[in-house]
Amino acid sequence: MASRRRVRKAALGAADVYISRPLTNLSIAYAQDQTQFVADRIFPIVPVGKQADKYWKYDRDSWNRSLMKKRADNAESQGAGFGTTTDTYFAHVWALHVDIGDQTRANVELPMDMDRDATNFLTLQGFLRRELTFAETYMKAGVWSFSYDGVPNGATAAVTLNPTDGANNNILQWNDAASTPIEDVRRAKTYIMLRTGIKPNKMVLGQQAYDALVDHPDIIDRIKYGQTPGAAAQVNKTTLAALFELEEVVVGGAIQNTAEEGATETNAFILGKHALLLYAPRRAGLLTPSAGYTFVWNKYLGNSTGALEVSKIRVNLRKADRIEGETAFDQRLVAPDLGFFFNGIVA
Repeated sequence: MASRRRVRKAALGAADVYISRPLTNLSIAYAQDQTQFVADRIFPIVPVGKQADKYWKYDRDSWNRSLMKKRADNAESQGAGFGTTTDTYFAHVWALHVDIGDQTRANVELPMDMDRDATNFLTLQGFLRRELTFAETYMKAGVWSFSYDGVPNGATAAVTLNPTDGANNNILQWNDAASTPIEDVRRAKTYIMLRTGIKPNKMVLGQQAYDALVDHPDIIDRIKYGQTPGAAAQVNKTTLAALFELEEVVVGGAIQNTAEEGATETNAFILGKHALLLYAPRRAGLLTPSAGYTFVWNKYLGNSTGALEVSKIRVNLRKADRIEGETAFDQRLVAPDLGFFFNGIVA
């Protein structure tokens, strides 16, 4: 008679009686804080009914020339005029969608909400697109009438402090303790005022330019006497605006992964290592100068802010729901002489 072997069963563990499910109060997504994006906060928004059209521009020199003359008795007044030109905008339509298959939806459990998550993803993509367009339009050399190029200490190129129209004017990069950012900004402000009669009121900083300024010894020295006992003097956007005598300093901290899908992640700050001094009014209006405007095709979008329009569309052929985001805008550089660009202002 064959002997029987007795196989001892292992004790049941938690994994044998419980199927792991996601926590309902926790999920992780690398969604950037929307306050890091600045493209919608710099220039006034202009709602437009047509995708493309013209707008009027007035010649600068006529407005700053004194033409009034004394009038003799029974004589006509002195005649004058001002020149005008036109420019154009074109509100490009940008769109992206995420498809949620019925099988995927049937398998989803809390805390995932596919419609919500797709909407959040598309919203972030909309912010990225506008920030990238802002950088491509405004935060680069060669588009503004006046600029400085940041150079390292000891560079072969001569450092020239005085701005010149259209020339390469080099200054020390602001991460160098020997640089003079307060004087640099003041000099740039004065130059714009001299050329246009308009005082700049805003500055846009890339994150690395901002980091250099908050640690700069000249700036710390200016505010250190305002500290209170037990609290260190702190440099922030508000104190920088006060030092530069501006209404606002805005810092763009949004990043972009420039690598293709599947490749090693390569992140970079979208606004680069630059700074932009400019004039922009609080709102658009007739005879209102501004370095730039954002034209929003509101008749197509259904809103006047350029906010992403999100739609849910049933795609029966794919047995899926499509969540689609769409926007239509043109970030237009209107007056290149109302901006002063600090190119590569940190190493």
